[in-house]
Amino acid sequence: MIIIMLQYGNFFRRVLENDKKKEERFIKPFNNLKLQISRAFMASLICAIGFGLVALFISDQKIRNFDDTIIYYIQGMESPQLTKVMIFFTNIGAGLPASIIAIVTMVILYVFLGHRRELILFISVMIGSTLLNSALKLAFHRARPTIHRIIEANGYSFPSGHSMAAFSLYGVIAFLLWKHVPSLLGRVIIILVCALLILIIGISRIYLGVHYPSDVAGGYLMSGCLLGASIWFYQRYLERKR
Repeated sequence: MIIIMLQYGNFFRRVLENDKKKEERFIKPFNNLKLQISRAFMASLICAIGFGLVALFISDQKIRNFDDTIIYYIQGMESPQLTKVMIFFTNIGAGLPASIIAIVTMVILYVFLGHRRELILFISVMIGSTLLNSALKLAFHRARPTIHRIIEANGYSFPSGHSMAAFSLYGVIAFLLWKHVPSLLGRVIIILVCALLILIIGISRIYLGVHYPSDVAGGYLMSGCLLGASIWFYQRYLERKR
């Protein structure tokens, strides 16, 4: 009798252990998703606060010394070779080259990968960035720098449209690639390459004399807010579907 009871006890213990393992495998992805959602929301909130501070300083003219110092340093490196490099990077930040990259990305997402939800996220971020930048430029009416322009640019200055477009485009591409790359090294490389592209495009706008550094910072922060909020909504949608 004792032996039978022990056998039944071992049997139920193994069943409970198996059920616990299955539960952990089921719950773990949801915990990871919730962690990602909270991070995306916090990143969006921090960027929104940062943008508000930059906008406040611009309105009070308290950021002039910051702008002048960085402009002096970056434009002090001017050379014919560096100018060509900066023009190349500013061209891939917006306009036709960026549009081509966006179209290719959409075709890959929809036709080759069939990732329709990710395609909607991508399109939402890109359209949202364009509309938001136009609205903010009209709201702030900040004139562009006039001290030393290497190229010409029209429209208002704050926030930088190229910086917003670059951050939105390469930021959302980095997120979509990061999702499908399992290795830590691969993810780090993706983040570093996209971050470097975004940074150089922003610097190119300062170097070419068409934006203040605070314009670029404001563009980064607002696009960071938009991208973080978009990822947050996207991941909440995925969580509900599961």
